Amino acid sequence: MTAADGRSADFTPDFTLAHLSDVHLGPLPPVGARHWNVKRLLGWLNWQRRRRHLYSRDVLDRIVADIAAQAPDHIAVTGDLANLGLPAEHEAALAWLRALGDPERVTVIPGNHDIYSRIGADPGTARWHPHMSANTAAADYAIAEAISGDQAFPFVRRFGRLAIIALNSAVPTRPLYAIGRIGKAQLDRLARILDRLGAEGLMRVVLIHHPPLPGLAKARHDLQDADALAEVLARHGAELVLHGHEHTASEHWHPSPSGHIPIIGVPSASLARPHKKEPPARYHLYRLALDTNRPMIELISRGLAEPDGPIVELERRLIVPTTGADRPLSH
Repeated sequence: MTAADGRSADFTPDFTLAHLSDVHLGPLPPVGARHWNVKRLLGWLNWQRRRRHLYSRDVLDRIVADIAAQAPDHIAVTGDLANLGLPAEHEAALAWLRALGDPERVTVIPGNHDIYSRIGADPGTARWHPHMSANTAAADYAIAEAISGDQAFPFVRRFGRLAIIALNSAVPTRPLYAIGRIGKAQLDRLARILDRLGAEGLMRVVLIHHPPLPGLAKARHDLQDADALAEVLARHGAELVLHGHEHTASEHWHPSPSGHIPIIGVPSASLARPHKKEPPARYHLYRLALDTNRPMIELISRGLAEPDGPIVELERRLIVPTTGADRPLSH
């Protein structure tokens, strides 16, 4: 179903979703005395010695300009806007989100660097609430009224026959750890939401920062309750799961009653040059056909083919969820 030039044939999308992650906005603001701890000290040293030379605001700005040129219907940002989880970083990230688009057009969830370490009574990522809460079309899916903490998630944003379900896997962690956790309360609500949206015949796109299945992240970086989340997805289904965190492109398939679920990770959107297994900056576009018996998904990867080059198309292919046993499973 792909034409000779790599473009999908006989495919007209109803909705285009842009996905970017792990933008790591710099430079670092000053760290106040009350926010210093061992974890932030190690993170600050890591930024000064290495990370500030890898993550480029200029590269990110060019990625964002390219997203604007592609004119997607919606933009999803799956966390790690900050580096040390400081209040000034949360404020800078809010300004960046507002420049990216209004809350109806941009959805964000936290990453482990956003909820890096405890910050007392400061609202933290709750500053992003307009971009991190149910939209008007999905207000009846809001199971809790809180605007911060675990009770704010999952939230749902609905766009016609498309539903975006946003999870929070970010928790404060001890030094040298970047683990995540969903928690039973979120998982229970997620199961009910997936059932309700599935019964309505909507395409369900789940957002999470950490890779959502066991074995997909390296040690001390993984989702601690990935087994439980995998079970919820297997029992209740979804049509697409998007994540970041590992700064690499990945694709896995997970069985569910509605067919095998594509689970796709995106690299960092601000990495200026290749680093270890991480490619230079890129983002994904998903062109979605919603008014069909079987959802059709076209994935377009755009970013840097070389460190000092332009933003270009790197890949374009169809992803067609199946109900058969011919898909490679994630674990």
